[in-house]
Amino acid sequence: MSRSVLTINSGSSSLKASLFSADGSRRNLHYKNVHDQREAFDRLLRDLAGELPERVGHRFVYGGDIADSARLVDAAERSRLDALVPLAPLHLPGNLLGLDLCRQYFNVPQIICFDTAFHVTMPDLAKRLPISSELGLHRFGFHGLNYAYIAEILPEILGNVAYKKVVVAHLGSGASLCLMENLKSVDTTMGYTPAGGIPMGTRSGDLDPGVMLELAKRYDQEELIDMVYHKMGLLALSSGESSEMSKLLSSHSKNAKFAVDYFCRQVRAAIGGFAAKAGGIDALVFTGGIGEHSSEVRRKICTPLAFLGFALHQGANILGNQQIGRICHKPVLIIPADEEIMIRNLCLSIT
Repeated sequence: MSRSVLTINSGSSSLKASLFSADGSRRNLHYKNVHDQREAFDRLLRDLAGELPERVGHRFVYGGDIADSARLVDAAERSRLDALVPLAPLHLPGNLLGLDLCRQYFNVPQIICFDTAFHVTMPDLAKRLPISSELGLHRFGFHGLNYAYIAEILPEILGNVAYKKVVVAHLGSGASLCLMENLKSVDTTMGYTPAGGIPMGTRSGDLDPGVMLELAKRYDQEELIDMVYHKMGLLALSSGESSEMSKLLSSHSKNAKFAVDYFCRQVRAAIGGFAAKAGGIDALVFTGGIGEHSSEVRRKICTPLAFLGFALHQGANILGNQQIGRICHKPVLIIPADEEIMIRNLCLSIT
């Protein structure tokens, strides 16, 4: 029996929701620049106009050391999630607030769906960090709901190539890459937290540990946390001009150009690193806000990757077609992110 599902992606300053009705229809609702989450949920209720869901599914960036893709929320699970907040302070507080408000507004099962779950298939060589295992810290990986969605639809687009070595670049204000083999995650750029990997809007990605030790001497803990999550990345690389790629691309300043070039260079390095680890790559997928909408970023990333067999069709890239690679070269795709459909599917799988 089909059920109506409301999916929720609640951040610190935005609320994304999709209502999947039992008849198969879908309504997307997005509230940006939110200053009061309760007010955003009040607007959501008004926009639903009495059409209430039978289940509510929530995107949670971090799930901790569990293999479950989704869990039904009860008191014990809610308490467990509180303990995880320090590991994803940019995301989990907003996720939890959205969950708590939905539990007030909707007297239906609440199901949390974890971005980290897709990466449980990574081998130890990818999970392990070069520190003592007694510390209990390892690579988790993130953006898993969207990677799972892409893995699900990729065979329809690429056929047998989808099961080979595919790199998916999820590029947005938060950014990571995933190496898939047989449609499963075998490596990813983000690490123990969503602050690692390649540079992002306000997060640096990987840094020399010595840099962090030096910063820890200069700033107290709260200042350093704020810096790591809000004052690094593209914002710092552009000398404070902007954390948004679209603004940097439209700017004529040297600082903006430097930030864009730096970002693209690091993405290329990650793709090349995956190619070296896997012994080659068979396809490349762009997704996420930047990956989907910036032909210039895609061009800057792909042009130096000709030695790996990738070459963009200029017209297709500018138009943003699904297939943007040249004929007789390896496939390069654009696939719009859709965590919501995966959340819906996971909610329906919970009995």
